[in-house]
Amino acid sequence: MAAQPADDDYEDLLAQWLDLEAALSALLTHPRLVLEFTAKTRLCDQWLQDVVGHDNDAALYLMFQLASTSTVGYSASHALVCATLCHILAQELQLQRHERDSLVRAAITMNISMTTLQNELALQSEPLSAAQKDTIGVHPQDSVTLLEELDIRDDLWLDVVAAHHNAPPPHTALSSLPTETRLAHILSTIDRYAAMISPRKSRSGRTASDSVREIIGHTGQQEDDVVVALMRTVGLCPPGTFVRLTNGDTAVVLRRSERVNFPLVASVARADGEPLDAPMLYHTVRGQPQVQAALARSAVTAQINHHMMVRLGLYAARVTNQLPVRDLAPPPIV
Repeated sequence: MAAQPADDDYEDLLAQWLDLEAALSALLTHPRLVLEFTAKTRLCDQWLQDVVGHDNDAALYLMFQLASTSTVGYSASHALVCATLCHILAQELQLQRHERDSLVRAAITMNISMTTLQNELALQSEPLSAAQKDTIGVHPQDSVTLLEELDIRDDLWLDVVAAHHNAPPPHTALSSLPTETRLAHILSTIDRYAAMISPRKSRSGRTASDSVREIIGHTGQQEDDVVVALMRTVGLCPPGTFVRLTNGDTAVVLRRSERVNFPLVASVARADGEPLDAPMLYHTVRGQPQVQAALARSAVTAQINHHMMVRLGLYAARVTNQLPVRDLAPPPIV
C-alpha cells in the first residue's frame, strides 16, 4: 500500500477525475481539431498517473462508482477505466516503461474512430444494425489509420490498437508472447472487463466478480496471467463496488486490504433496505461481518457521498495500519 495522503488532498480529487474524463472526451470526440494530439494524449496520460499515484484505492473507488452510474460520454469514461486498469496492471506485471506507455495510450485511443458511435450504442436499446456491426468490425484498423493521420509514430502503440480484439494463442504464458501480442491481450482483457461493469441503456452493469467470471469463461483459462493479475490487484470486490455482508447490510467497498477479497467496507443500508443514518465501518479482514456476495449498482438505492466515502476510506486505512486511534480525527461522517 502506498503512503496515505493528508485529508485535505482529497478536496478536489473527484473534480480532477471528472476534469480528466472531460479532457479525454474532447480529445476523442474531435481529434482532428486537437492541436498537438500526441502531446495532449501524453498529457492526459501523465494526469492519469498523477491521480492514480495520489492514492490507488481512491482512484479505483471513483473509477468503479462513476463507471457504474453513468452512460453520458461513455466512450471517454470507458477509455479512462481501461487506461487506469492498464496502468495498475502494468505495475503488477512489471512491464517496461515504454511498454506501459504504449499500452495505456492504446487504451485511451483504441476506439477513437468510433467515439460517437460508442456513445450512441451506450444509449441504444435496440439490436445493432448491419452498418453498426460493420463499423465495430473494422474499428481497430480504422483507429490506427486515424492515429497515423494524427502523427502518432509509436509503432507499439499502433500495433496494440490494431490487435486489441485479436485472441491470443491458447494456453500460452504471457511472458512468452511477442510484445505487441502480450500488450494487446492485456488490453483486450481489460476492455471486456470494463465494458461488462459499465451500464448500457439495454442492460445494467454487471458486478466486478461476475465480469471476472465471464472473462474466465470467454478465455477458457482460469489461470490466464492477465485475469490472475487483475484478481490479485483489483480483486472480486474492488473499491467503489457494492457488496452484501453476512449481517445482511448493503455496503460499499472503500479500500483493499492485505488479503485479497477481504476489503474495508462501509455499510450504507440495513438488511431491509433502510438507509443507515451514518455509514458503519467494517474491516472484514479482522472478522465478522464478512462479504457474502457482490451487488450490482442497480440493486442499490442508497445515495452515496463520494467525497465523504473516500475520506472515510482514508480513516479506515490509517486504522488498519495500526496508527494510534487517539491521534486520528473522527471519521468524517457529516
